[in-house]
Amino acid sequence: MLSQINSVIYCTTQIMQVVIFIAGCYFFGISIFGWRKKKEKDPRECLPQKKFALVVAAHNEETVIAHIVDSLNRQNYPSNLFDVFVIADNCTDRTAEIAEEHGAKVYRRFNNSARGKGHALEWMFAQIFGMEEKYDAICVFDADNLVTSNYLLEMNKRLCEGHKVIQGYIDSKNPFDSWITCSYSIAFWLSNRLFQLPRYYMGLSCGLCGTGFCVDVEVLKEIGWGATCLTEDLEFTMKLALSNYKVAWANNAVVYDEKPITLKQSWNQRKRWMQGHADCASRFLGPLFRKAFKEGDLIAFDCAVYLFQPIRLVFIGLITIMMWIQTVFPTSPFYNLRYVFPTEVWYVFVILQFLYGPLVVLSEKKFNLKVLIGFLIYPFYCITWIPITIQGFLSKNNKDWCHTHHSREISISDLEKA
Repeated sequence: MLSQINSVIYCTTQIMQVVIFIAGCYFFGISIFGWRKKKEKDPRECLPQKKFALVVAAHNEETVIAHIVDSLNRQNYPSNLFDVFVIADNCTDRTAEIAEEHGAKVYRRFNNSARGKGHALEWMFAQIFGMEEKYDAICVFDADNLVTSNYLLEMNKRLCEGHKVIQGYIDSKNPFDSWITCSYSIAFWLSNRLFQLPRYYMGLSCGLCGTGFCVDVEVLKEIGWGATCLTEDLEFTMKLALSNYKVAWANNAVVYDEKPITLKQSWNQRKRWMQGHADCASRFLGPLFRKAFKEGDLIAFDCAVYLFQPIRLVFIGLITIMMWIQTVFPTSPFYNLRYVFPTEVWYVFVILQFLYGPLVVLSEKKFNLKVLIGFLIYPFYCITWIPITIQGFLSKNNKDWCHTHHSREISISDLEKA
């Protein structure tokens, strides 16, 4: 019996190591294309011609709503070519009143059965489609965001280049409020440079981040929004890939996002992300792989591999735990655990993991003493993803929306001065 257990453990861990290594090489190989930034055309060379509906989804955000509305109203773009809309979604505070005072067009929505951002956006898009005023594109933001003044110029440029869906650069509004916010910020900086930018350069699809993105109105009308799960951004990204559309990247269209301050807030938010990720994986993995292999569609293949990413993370966690047990208890059932690849390969792999991130953040001009300290803590943040991922996958059928409280009052002028 013990020999059979050892045999199962040995075979399982060998497979897990191969999956970890191949997926790691795949993501690392793509990330290399983001190291050298290409020179961008000045957005002012493209005459402002696209008309935008700027939509802010808000649920009880009276503390921060004024700042996002103000930052949108100060866009370096003709005022007759954009309107700011705020969805006061099931609000019980003064979000709607404050947004109106700062010049937004407020739409109040009350629906206790269809709760969450995805449902609110679907409702708002229908309102916009029925308006007498016609728009070329819709941009979506969260109430805690701050938006740089050149955002619409950058989106206008991308739309004029022929792109239909564009994601802006997501930065951090409060990177040094706590070790959690610093870790979040590092994760987003790495994602922007190693995931989003190289995919844009390679002609693959970038990922929507839930905020700071722009969608051509005709695309929305053609395929519909329909993204109402707990991770509506991921759901719509996969829906776009199946409909032969991809997400472009606007590296200079910066949107500052408020990161959760406490581990509890972060845990709940990331668990929701993993619940939505598991839900999307169960619905889109099969269709994406079929499209990838039947049509030779690299965009669909890349999206499918991304949906598989949390499984790789769990594999890394399990292998790490097994190796720790093997080291402390040499006579445990894991004593049979062996490396598939030479030890030197894993050493290089581990060293790259520790050096790659700081070098990327340095190239993004975000590096300072606080970030260096943040990188010492960052591995602990990464480890928390393992139980969160497992918990999220086990509770993927729970569709209850968990609102993340936002309280950081910072204006866009404060950030630009800093």
